[in-house]
Amino acid sequence: MARNREGRMPVLAHLSEFRKRIVRALLFVVVFALVGWNFYNPIVDRLTLPICDLAAARASGSSQCGNLFVGGVLGPLNLKIKVALITGIVLATPFWLYQLWAFIAPGLHKREKKYTVGFIGVATPFFVMGVSLGYFILPLAVKVLLGFTPSTLENLVRFDEYLDFVIRLILVFGIAFELPVVLVSLNLLGVVRGRAMIKPWRIAVFSIFFFTAALTPTGDPVTMGALALPLTILYFGACWLSIFLDKRRGRDSSQIADNEAEEVEPAKPIDEI
Repeated sequence: MARNREGRMPVLAHLSEFRKRIVRALLFVVVFALVGWNFYNPIVDRLTLPICDLAAARASGSSQCGNLFVGGVLGPLNLKIKVALITGIVLATPFWLYQLWAFIAPGLHKREKKYTVGFIGVATPFFVMGVSLGYFILPLAVKVLLGFTPSTLENLVRFDEYLDFVIRLILVFGIAFELPVVLVSLNLLGVVRGRAMIKPWRIAVFSIFFFTAALTPTGDPVTMGALALPLTILYFGACWLSIFLDKRRGRDSSQIADNEAEEVEPAKPIDEI
């Protein structure tokens, strides 16, 4: 990769690297999306359980399942594409997380690039835990929201709107669970110390509840609490772990100054290390 005399990547090189990482991440998502395409029916059966049992309806020969319906000529095709893509995103988590880290890594010291395996190994299960929690909360969220339907009315649910709701819910949970991984990674990279993380804890907790209320697709207290409470616990856990790591490394102000003065090797893609 092109570098200037100071070993820094020019802006165009950064953009080229970013494009390369995005393309690679998308390729992995598309490859794993084929799995979702092939297993479309079983996946849809699992996603629709909070409203109806598609498998049981299919076995009984029923032409309907609860209040779900698909509208439009392109509706079925759009549904299959969405299911395939969300499956690809979830299954390809380790690969697009690696591409994200690989884009950041050229600006790190050589010893910091060794955290790559640890980052991927921890970030992936946290994302999966978030997605799993979102799926676990899904039936309760659907029950709460449909409970507001007046008794004299029937609520017909478009399946594409329901699927959008499911995708937003599980992805928000999955991405939110990366918070402790990001905090500990920043600490390991020397960007921020543990005590600096926990000092504004009141603002951090308020921000967690605020953004949870804003980002969750339901906005109801049950779903918000199901995400905000675990995130708060993970936030404090990440802070205390960072404080422990700081003490273990025996960091003080002079050591931080030494680290900042350490010579940085020329930037290069992580793939070349």
